[in-house]
Amino acid sequence: MDLPPHTVDAFHRGGFWLVQPSDSGHRAGMDALMLAAAVPSTFAGRLADFGAGAGAAGLAVAARCRQAKVQLIELTTEMARFAEATLAHSGNASLRDRAAVLIADVGLSGKARTEAGLADTSLDFVIMNPPFNPAHHRPTPDALKRQAHVMEDGLFESWIRSAAAVVRPRGGLAIIARPEQLAAILAALDGRFGKAEIVPVHPRADTAAIRVIVRAVRASRAPLTLCPPLVLRDPRDRFSQRADDISNGRASLFGD
Repeated sequence: MDLPPHTVDAFHRGGFWLVQPSDSGHRAGMDALMLAAAVPSTFAGRLADFGAGAGAAGLAVAARCRQAKVQLIELTTEMARFAEATLAHSGNASLRDRAAVLIADVGLSGKARTEAGLADTSLDFVIMNPPFNPAHHRPTPDALKRQAHVMEDGLFESWIRSAAAVVRPRGGLAIIARPEQLAAILAALDGRFGKAEIVPVHPRADTAAIRVIVRAVRASRAPLTLCPPLVLRDPRDRFSQRADDISNGRASLFGD
């Protein structure tokens, strides 16, 4: 496959490999791995990765949850080509029959969403790492990277609305975002998902959170839970043991 400049990177200590752009578009990192870790280790159903990029979060789920079937849903043909190259990589041979790429706009609604390949109540779980940077935040001339990083108005509402349509009752949703976006996420969950569990992510124990990871259950009425934080680095600036376990697929974020 003829691709733009790219790298081939090992994740989960070689548990899976990612073919991703080296100088344009989005490159995956800890956000994708933390998001994937929100899925229970016992998960064995059908999962979609909304805005999958090259496929890091979805494949991290497939690598840890050996019975999961994963659909990598990406809007741009450029990044979908990287996801397809990722699945074709020899290091992912054991995952290939449980993963597929779909080019689709997850913000579609109704009949258009179904025609794009996202059928109602067809999934058991959705994970999403949406573009969550405000338009003024570190603007980039790279159009592909800007599309992956910069949020459009109403994005949480449209993506979570679609997740509510495609996830069966009692199915799951997990999303990673900035702490200041928590109110918008909870508003979009209201009436669609309940039993929200929130994990704040702190760079160090004495610093403010830089991310929140929210997990919720379709059609549940159970109350919200604020969980203990994930602290990424210890006082010696090394990855904490919990962060290392999560980044390498040895543990789930919620302990299940």
